[in-house]
Amino acid sequence: MSEVVFRKAEKRDIPSLVDLNIRLKRLNEEFDPLLRVRSDIADKSKQYFETAMSSPNSLVVVAEDGGRVVGFIKADIRERTFYEPRMEGNIVEFYLLPEYRRKGVGANLLEYAVKLLKEKAEIITAEFPSLNEIAVEFYTRQGYRGIVSIYARES
Repeated sequence: MSEVVFRKAEKRDIPSLVDLNIRLKRLNEEFDPLLRVRSDIADKSKQYFETAMSSPNSLVVVAEDGGRVVGFIKADIRERTFYEPRMEGNIVEFYLLPEYRRKGVGANLLEYAVKLLKEKAEIITAEFPSLNEIAVEFYTRQGYRGIVSIYARES
């Protein structure tokens, strides 16, 4: 592993982002059967990142090692209609290849994203599957705490 670089995602990163997002969603699927991956996930992921990268209310950043994208964060800026602070940077996707975990890369990628999000948001939140204890531990170590729970039932 050479020096990992953090930067905003570019159009040329989309194939790597799609691959990493599929890995993330397949991992989420392991946590809960209500997170079943759809058959057209590659196409939907491509559209998702293209839309996010062209939106002023989204942020996509990558961790790159030797020209290879090894992780990413996708976040959205949104208004909290009923609460102060009003503007929220919500991390909705965060994936880092396993061989880069527990080496400070994830914390540094998060710090990079938070720095950019703070230009538009006053509070930073993160969402992930409730049963993902790795994510709970990671975000807790970074100073985050739970504030909302979402429960689901298949109809």
